[in-house]
Amino acid sequence: MLDKFSIQIIKKPLSIAANRLHRLRVTANQTTLFGFALGLLAFPALLFQEYNIALGFILLNRICDGLDGALARITGITDSGGFLDISLDFLFYSLIPFGFILANPEQNAIAGALLIFSFIGTGSSFLAFAIMAGKRNIDNPVYKNKSLYYMSGLTEGTETIGCFVLFCLFPTHFAIIAYVYSTLCWITTFNRIWSGFHTLQENEKRDY
Repeated sequence: MLDKFSIQIIKKPLSIAANRLHRLRVTANQTTLFGFALGLLAFPALLFQEYNIALGFILLNRICDGLDGALARITGITDSGGFLDISLDFLFYSLIPFGFILANPEQNAIAGALLIFSFIGTGSSFLAFAIMAGKRNIDNPVYKNKSLYYMSGLTEGTETIGCFVLFCLFPTHFAIIAYVYSTLCWITTFNRIWSGFHTLQENEKRDY
């Protein structure tokens, strides 16, 4: 829901940083892999309940996620780069609640498992529609510089990072935050399934 606004805010600084990295011959794929490695370091920090350190690695991962896209727009967006980026993003998104589960399984296990389950809903509905939209050449009206069709919803990247920030700032309230965010994720999932199905159905009718 907030991605289209946050993109406008961070677009210019990311573009400046990406141009400098490009001059240093840093590629988008290298940035994607480096960012994922930084994100992985949040996991041991969570296990040792070093939440401020974990937050730092989470934010660094997200900065790299913005930079790889900015770099790709300089050198040219590729399907392979988009595939790598989205695959590692979803692994990272599930890794963070898993880390909180292991940090305090008695309090966080059920809420964390529900959140990961909800990520399956948002992720599968998002990717399934992206595949079908690409197959049927349905244009993305909002995110034209993305390698995949991005369906909007209550819970997008900006909201998810905000949720992770709250987890790290208020770790004793992880379960409550996770339950609330899981609910929003399922609203997004059901909306995407409904709107995606009807969008594709209407597109199919035009073929006849």
